[in-house]
Amino acid sequence: PAAAMGHHGPMEVGSGTARIAYTARGSGPAVLLLHAGVTDRRSWTPLVDHLGDGWRTVAYDRRGFGDTTYQPAPHREMDDALAVLDAEGIDSAILIGASNGGRRAVDLTLAHPERVRALILVGAGISGSPELADTDLSPRVQELAARLEAADEGGDLDLLNRIEAQAWLDGWEADEGRVTGPLRDLFLDMNGIALRATDPGPEQAPEPAWGRLGRIAVPTLVLCGDLDAVSLPASERLAAEIPDARLEILRDTGHLPHLESHPDAFRAIDDFLRPFGPPG
Repeated sequence: PAAAMGHHGPMEVGSGTARIAYTARGSGPAVLLLHAGVTDRRSWTPLVDHLGDGWRTVAYDRRGFGDTTYQPAPHREMDDALAVLDAEGIDSAILIGASNGGRRAVDLTLAHPERVRALILVGAGISGSPELADTDLSPRVQELAARLEAADEGGDLDLLNRIEAQAWLDGWEADEGRVTGPLRDLFLDMNGIALRATDPGPEQAPEPAWGRLGRIAVPTLVLCGDLDAVSLPASERLAAEIPDARLEILRDTGHLPHLESHPDAFRAIDDFLRPFGPPG
């Protein structure tokens, strides 16, 4: 088995023009971790440590994130995920996806149901979803979104990173600086890499999942932080449309409860995973 996450360099597997960096730990039922669009595989370390060596946890960096390298080229994101599963000899896995990674997990489940045993979706998006209207969002969220857009247009990546930390780490409905210390430093590092990454080239998008969620036939847990107002509509849609899904709203946390080691998130994940889990 590979070394524990964070202690040694990642392994890599080729996928098209990319070398996908990933880490694997433990033995037992396989869990593939798909990170958010503001983090990288390191965001899963608290959950990997919590699950321990009775699970085979595999976390990888998507193109444009972390340690994955690539030449710009047309690509399909799910091919990279499948390349990681294949490299580890995993036929089917439980997918845990956060945010954009949750969207990818849903797309992968619809395209390759034989590779997926169950789904855990954390503040997940849905491919093909309509844009949120301003009327769906509180004035506070609208104001933060306007600041974020202005920083993006202004091209100041350090400022953009700080505002994204408020939105996606503290929470859209939270005060700036709710999360401090090493976790904030890690967020700024992970997202800083992503903001400065070269364009990986055009993605060949999968068929939108928005109208097809009823076809997902695996048990599904949907988690969303109560401070993550922007993600709640998609989370409610996922829970309503996926036949064997349930939604849990997590108190006093934002978009990345797994990074915060949120106790209710870990408890909900433990409960959900128990039927799939290692004996004892």
